[in-house]
Amino acid sequence: MPRLAPRFAAIALLFAPVAVSAQARPDADPRVAALVAAVSPEKLEATVRRLAAFGTRATLSDTVSTTRGIGAARRWIFEQFRSYSPKLQVSFDRHMVAQQGRITRDVELVNVVAVLPGRSPRRVYITGHYDTVNPRGAPAGAGAGVNAAPAGGRGAGAGATGAGGAGAGAAAASGGGDPQMRADQNHNADAPGANDDGSGTALTMELARVFATSGLEFDATLVFVTWAGEEQGLVGSMAHAQTLAAAKGVVTANLNNDIVGSSLGGNGIIDAESVRIYALGPEDSPHRSLARYIARVAGVYVPSHTIRLMAREDRFGRGSDHSSFTAFDFPAVVFREANENYNRQHNADDLPEGMDFRYLAQNARVNAAAAASLALAPPAPQVTTDRGTVTLSRGTSGYDAALQWQPSPGAAGYRVYWRTAWSNDWEKSQAVGNVTRFQLPNVSIDDYVFGVAAVTADGHESMVSAYVSPVRRMQEIKLKK
Repeated sequence: MPRLAPRFAAIALLFAPVAVSAQARPDADPRVAALVAAVSPEKLEATVRRLAAFGTRATLSDTVSTTRGIGAARRWIFEQFRSYSPKLQVSFDRHMVAQQGRITRDVELVNVVAVLPGRSPRRVYITGHYDTVNPRGAPAGAGAGVNAAPAGGRGAGAGATGAGGAGAGAAAASGGGDPQMRADQNHNADAPGANDDGSGTALTMELARVFATSGLEFDATLVFVTWAGEEQGLVGSMAHAQTLAAAKGVVTANLNNDIVGSSLGGNGIIDAESVRIYALGPEDSPHRSLARYIARVAGVYVPSHTIRLMAREDRFGRGSDHSSFTAFDFPAVVFREANENYNRQHNADDLPEGMDFRYLAQNARVNAAAAASLALAPPAPQVTTDRGTVTLSRGTSGYDAALQWQPSPGAAGYRVYWRTAWSNDWEKSQAVGNVTRFQLPNVSIDDYVFGVAAVTADGHESMVSAYVSPVRRMQEIKLKK
């Protein structure tokens, strides 16, 4: 749970805990509630319409024009970030990329970054990609829609398989092969990208405005990024994540948003009351922990919006920029609208008229609540030794659950969680005070899964760090090798 009343006794060890449901909802923090309420559907709509008005934001489109193409779009995004508040540190994150895969010529990819410094260097990212694509290069109004799931984010540049499912329809229409690798592709053809991913870009920009003007001071540093090169294989986000990992950056979360602005699906079904969140496994991965956290926070601050947790990294055969973060073990998820319209993706028909800006605002509010709660909370506790050994044992009796963890900076107390081993979400929890060990008598570590979260004096709670069994931990290490 994200925020709990500060009821922590200074105790060294508890032997008779009173368990409470892990799903019990905390009181809302009025500061976070104010952030959530500040999200404006009107501003989101204005931003999406301006982005679409650039005609195309294709990665290899014009960079010189002041009115059309990716160059004009990124300069406008940069100036918008700067206009929100002097507290935002705005920059171009530039990467020279050689010809490769869907990048059919050498190009400078430019991510636009706005940083709101916190008290600590650990980062909470809110992101969306601002580049667009129309792989058939059709002129505006020519009806270049592809009636299969479109060729998507993860492609040749990322060494992944996202060109799969949908690429087939576009490839067939262009005579075979990846349509983005056609020699005669027109990179300046209309690709307005209102929903894919003007929606995620506008959401990111709106939350940069809301957070920067809130007057709040956060423990974590908030980073708002609009990515380039997503449609060619997550190229811009991967370059950023590689640099971040090399610098040993600390990332609490990446909330990535890709196609989150329409409530009307291509099948005619309307769903304006839910959003999908995809998270890479296994069950107790940091990505799944982040997804559970978002769902609980949304239940407090946006209770009318249903969070549909998806136990996979992304939709079947497709992907987005959060995968650049998961590749380096940074906790990351992607938000997806409840029901997509594939006929309005990767063509000239992805226009603002196909969107629902009140629905987009609800998805932005969920992001705002989660990001604020994470940024106000301490970092999640470390539940292993510096050598990676899990600090969970059977206690001196051999039949208890004895947990230890390393202290988290800024924590005033901790909350221990547990669940039966077959369940995939926490069932019980106990506040244990400002201690770094806790024991549950007669609770077998063979039958339950355990975790711990850090809590501030005013009740803001971190993500839960799970105690992963040594056997599974070894399997994960082998897979990474």
